[in-house]
Amino acid sequence: MQKSLTLLGSTGSIGESTLDVVARHPERFSIYALTAHRNGDKLVEQCLRFAPAVAVVGDAVTAGHVAAKLRAAACKTEVVYGPQALVEVSQNAQCDTVVAAIVGAAGLAPSLAAARAGKRILLANKEALVMSGSIFMDAVRDHQAILLPVDSEHNAIFQCLPREIKLHGGVSKIILTASGGPFRTREPESLVGVTPEEACKHPNWVMGRKISVDSATMMNKGLEVIEAHWLFDLPGERIDVLIHPESVIHSLVSYSDGSVLAQLGNPDMRTPIAHALAFPERVDSGVTPLDLVQIATLSFEKPDYRRFPCLALAMQALAAGGLASAALNAANEVAVEAFLSREIGFAAIAQVVEAVLDGLQNREASGLDDVIEADDAARRAAAQAIRHLPAGLRHAAGHGVRP
Repeated sequence: MQKSLTLLGSTGSIGESTLDVVARHPERFSIYALTAHRNGDKLVEQCLRFAPAVAVVGDAVTAGHVAAKLRAAACKTEVVYGPQALVEVSQNAQCDTVVAAIVGAAGLAPSLAAARAGKRILLANKEALVMSGSIFMDAVRDHQAILLPVDSEHNAIFQCLPREIKLHGGVSKIILTASGGPFRTREPESLVGVTPEEACKHPNWVMGRKISVDSATMMNKGLEVIEAHWLFDLPGERIDVLIHPESVIHSLVSYSDGSVLAQLGNPDMRTPIAHALAFPERVDSGVTPLDLVQIATLSFEKPDYRRFPCLALAMQALAAGGLASAALNAANEVAVEAFLSREIGFAAIAQVVEAVLDGLQNREASGLDDVIEADDAARRAAAQAIRHLPAGLRHAAGHGVRP
């Protein structure tokens, strides 16, 4: 039976990769809704190709621009806008599958709406679990939603876990691999003056600017550790991180009998996307087959927490529990945006996040309102921390010169 998809974040790298896989299998997949924030021109191109019933954008101005272009092309896609519209297309009865690929906290509400509507959810928005892990997983369970991880690391773990027995039966630990990003071999002292352009130049993956910076700080891997905790119901001490520069092994599962299972493939997000879209079947993703002879060598190393303090901060937030992970995520989003805007230096990202966590009055979340309140408070605290940074850390990126 053909699956009808709502694709949240269709103009980002995950969204484009998803549409590439969908286009290869028109008999299997159709598009009910596409959503973007302000990238109206790309959204128009996607609507003309895939003819969704609905397109969602972030604001009225972008909606007007997109609607005018679609009318001129005789495209009947309805254009709506705003956060509530994202929620509505995520729970609409005309779609059975929601690909959650909006980056950041903005993806939480529609992803949670999809869970409460009992949808099949392909989760690429790790912040949904980082911010509201127990709330989200309870919604998945209570409403019998199906949750399939799309992040390459979590999808790899999912593929390596047993299907016929409970997770903890025989599983010793899971191991998330990380490329180490563009600064894997740089001395920590040399990172103070790196520019956004340097931080966004990932050696293996093509990603958006925010997630590229998170990869450079390894905060992305820290968020993935928290996500793995909720997805696979394992404590932090049974989740390891291993730097693997080639990005060929996407993650591993270690078993109590000494076996270690790994999922390998070329670094292309279409592989985990195709796996999750077609699960439990397998379909062509368009990815070039892996040639181990050509790769020849696979290398591994432990992460250096002095070089990557954001990874350590994420581990601390997971151990603290409560609202610490939500605060961590919010502070990081504010700090990364400030870095990309050249307001602060690269090294200041971790300092801002640490300052917010140090000032956090942590507690357990009784509901989504508590999560949103903690998110707002952490953003305000991060903005204040930025204002109180020494001048050298505030303007180190690009020597304070704006583009």
